Amino acid sequence: MNRRLRGSVAQLLSIVLLAGVAMALWAAWLGWDQHRDVHPDGSTTGPYEAWQVIGLVLTLLVPVCWAAFRHHVAGAVLGTTAGLTLAAYYDWSDDSSGLFVIGVGMVMIGSLVATAVACAVTTSVTGAAA
Repeated sequence: MNRRLRGSVAQLLSIVLLAGVAMALWAAWLGWDQHRDVHPDGSTTGPYEAWQVIGLVLTLLVPVCWAAFRHHVAGAVLGTTAGLTLAAYYDWSDDSSGLFVIGVGMVMIGSLVATAVACAVTTSVTGAAA
């Protein structure tokens, strides 16, 4: 297998792998909490607590930065974004109002920007840019 094809296969594999990691981490941190909290004044919050979202972000930083360090920036950005977008869609698609699509879009855009910034910082700090 020539070098260019091997690099393409590695990039594709990193996209698939990071999408799977992102979906698994979504399920681990956010997938089990499906109930809103009702406060005494009648207001509701949730279903997620801040610590759950922070935990998801911090644990996703490890594979994203590792992939960026290994020159798999496309895998880090596209895989993580695809995984989080699919997980959010699956988790929220039972919303009867249809507004879940806006939330899924926000997850997609936010994860795309955040992973791109994390990869840029990682490659500039470590000198891993090819």
